[in-house]
Amino acid sequence: MRAIGQDAFGGPETLKVVEVDRPVPGPAEVLVKVRAAAFNPTDAWHRATGGLAGGDAPVRLGWDVSGVVEEVGPGVTVFRPGDEVFGLPRHPAPAGAYAEYVTSPTRHLAPKPLGLTHTEAAALPMAALTAWQALVDTADVRPCQRVLVHAAAGGVGHLAVQIAKARGAYVIGTASAAKHAFLRALGADELVDYRTVDFAEAVSDVDAVLDTIGGDYGPRSLRTLRPGGIVVSLASPAEAALAAIAEPLGLRAAFMIVEADPTGLREIAALAEVGRLQPRVHTTLPLADAADAHRLAETGRTTGKIVLTVDA
Repeated sequence: MRAIGQDAFGGPETLKVVEVDRPVPGPAEVLVKVRAAAFNPTDAWHRATGGLAGGDAPVRLGWDVSGVVEEVGPGVTVFRPGDEVFGLPRHPAPAGAYAEYVTSPTRHLAPKPLGLTHTEAAALPMAALTAWQALVDTADVRPCQRVLVHAAAGGVGHLAVQIAKARGAYVIGTASAAKHAFLRALGADELVDYRTVDFAEAVSDVDAVLDTIGGDYGPRSLRTLRPGGIVVSLASPAEAALAAIAEPLGLRAAFMIVEADPTGLREIAALAEVGRLQPRVHTTLPLADAADAHRLAETGRTTGKIVLTVDA
């Protein structure tokens, strides 16, 4: 089968099409014929450095996937060949979804949301699960609470806005002014142009902050919280130190890594099927153009997700 490989860690130019053996599903696994696989920032991190996997040999990239079950391994009862599925196989371990086929534990997948294309469905798993696990599982966002989402027009951010609204929250987003109309259409209640306004001065009495940026955004976000509020950071393990700053102030902070989660996937699919969670696909590219997808992401000018498509 065709897949995207690399001989060494480095820039987008290291990615190339390779021919590899089609994987075989093990016990409690399925083989998925990939129809679409989305880019995520962690893909670039793993491409350049090995990321969480580390070691000397480059990892096979790609986690987000939507496709059709081709074959089931021993002991599988929840899926059959021909089922349309989407999910986040094996994360944070390597999955290799930039390929024509990928294997996955059955519990890392869920039925593809009805009404969504494979391209749209592939844009959901990592970003939507990240938002769900941050806002629902970690911050326990509830109706009428105030939620601040940084980089609200990004891959995670635009889905976090919608998930927070589905939870009944009042949502504030930081984004450039050019993206405000897009975010208002998603339901954002208040928007801050980070290029001209200091959000830490403009926003207050927040119950939960989703920080996808890192750096000084975490400490500055603490200034927006009401007592007992929480900053959930996705940016770097270094952000875990923020908890030591927050606690004496009567605040909370947490660093989070997204996990494969079939319950969360089904909740996300349910929202998507009723139109309350709509993934924004910035552009699609064929699998062979994975390097171009990474170059486009590095411009920082995308809104929503970049998706690689595989011929049916």
